[in-house]
Amino acid sequence: MKHTIILVFLLTSYNLFGQTSYSGFIGKYPIELVTNISSDGDARAIYAYSNFDEPIVINGNLKYGKLTFIEKDINKKNGATLIFDGFDSGKSKLQGVWTDLKTQKKLMITLRKTFKITSGDNIEWADREILQSVSIDNKYFKLIVSKKKGVYSARVTGVKIVERKTDKLLQKIDLDCQLLGLDNLSIGDYNFDGIADFSVFESSYAGPNTSSLYFLYDPKTQKYYASGFEGTSLEFDNPTKRIFEHNQSCAGRQQTTAIYKVINNKMVLVEQHCYIWDEKKQDLIERKMKDCE
Repeated sequence: MKHTIILVFLLTSYNLFGQTSYSGFIGKYPIELVTNISSDGDARAIYAYSNFDEPIVINGNLKYGKLTFIEKDINKKNGATLIFDGFDSGKSKLQGVWTDLKTQKKLMITLRKTFKITSGDNIEWADREILQSVSIDNKYFKLIVSKKKGVYSARVTGVKIVERKTDKLLQKIDLDCQLLGLDNLSIGDYNFDGIADFSVFESSYAGPNTSSLYFLYDPKTQKYYASGFEGTSLEFDNPTKRIFEHNQSCAGRQQTTAIYKVINNKMVLVEQHCYIWDEKKQDLIERKMKDCE
């Protein structure tokens, strides 16, 4: 992102028109733009200045062809808008206006389409990059997304860890994960050592069950490495230094929970429970673990 601003849009719903990448300018400042447009009009975006490379999450909507985003200031109040009149994801060019709500200063936004993330069995492309909504210290992240022929949807094939301001590539990790767009990557202290780590959404399963891949930071090598942490819908609780797992099946009629602690960067099981729906009591009743296997 050197000498540029990165602007990434995500509009979420079940009916997507597809993610599209643009490059261009806000005023005199070069930008890149990636859109993921939904049919319900709900809008979400990332906005990052090249001098800081700090992703800023912004929200908005698409109504009657007008795409509007609102940027919050440091006090969480509305600070600026980015508006695209006559927005059409099929156009090769986009024009809009950035407005400072306090000073009413306006800058023109001019963009040109660079690529579109397309689906279909006969389509193939590789190594398209999507900025993520989180960052750590002097580092920001980009997903690498590819599409194989014979596979309908794109997949996350890697992640780049990049140094702010210099745009120096610090590390690249190969992956094979489901694509969510801006929200594939999260930040957390997964081994409770006081140092921020990151995770990548891996897949969704039946019901609310999900999985992620967790990468821990090694201060000695200044690199991230695969933790080997595994489980369904894991939650990390720093105050108790425990990892909680929750798995549902049979439309929620069977559920298992587990609690882990971390020893030498390994997940160690502390306790686990099995619950099965009881028709007579109309409630989940705890059973032996073998009943849930």
